[in-house]
Amino acid sequence: MPIGSITRGTTGTNRLRRVDRWIAQLPAFRRAANPLVVDLGFGASATTTLELQQRLGRVRPDVQVLGLEIDPARVKLAAASERPGLTFGLGGFEVPTPGDRPATIIRAFNVLRQYDESAVPDAWHRMVSRLDADGLLVEGTCNEVGRVASWVDVAASGPRTFTISLRLAALQLPSIVAERLPKVLIHRNIPGERIHTFLTDLDRQWQVHAPLSVYGPSQRWIAVAAGMRDLGWPVRGGKSRWKLGELTVDWAAVEPLGFAW
Repeated sequence: MPIGSITRGTTGTNRLRRVDRWIAQLPAFRRAANPLVVDLGFGASATTTLELQQRLGRVRPDVQVLGLEIDPARVKLAAASERPGLTFGLGGFEVPTPGDRPATIIRAFNVLRQYDESAVPDAWHRMVSRLDADGLLVEGTCNEVGRVASWVDVAASGPRTFTISLRLAALQLPSIVAERLPKVLIHRNIPGERIHTFLTDLDRQWQVHAPLSVYGPSQRWIAVAAGMRDLGWPVRGGKSRWKLGELTVDWAAVEPLGFAW
């Protein structure tokens, strides 16, 4: 039996474009000999799984994408959209694949929001156990139109990085992402927790660099990212990622107090 609970299934065109863009540049994906990418919990329609295959196929035409859902009715509906390189199946956190083949990347978005925080480590462990040696789980959350998103990259050894990705135009404060943090972090945005300190510093940097908005929001965000690094935050990447509204830090920088892998 599939492991997990049926989600609301909310989906929509371009909702997951930000995380798809992230997956497309991951070395684990680009260097894989025979990439298999699993979209776990694709929802009430196959829209975002179809988009995932299209976007990744521009980088690796040989990519195989497998959409998994715990609801048989959703799987039956999605099966009509199958085509070369894209299939659908019934499954949950156990991540069943044809021939028990290990996955290169597992994308699990807006799946764990309905679960208790205590359920996250077990779900992560189940999913990463289905990865190949260099594979990654990308688990996170976004708003309904995909303009506010955040995710954690998890390997067999544990969580590696935390990323936020925001539409910068008309952005008031970066801490809007607090509403769309991954389940492991969403209840930890309180004084004394690292994620709270991170978002507080991020808002402050956004305000400090407000004068740069005359040059465009991307220039302002680039200055914010550099400012966070100057404050000692382990910010990864550079301008090519920052200008997209992304900011990635080492997981240890935001890890919840008492978290155990």
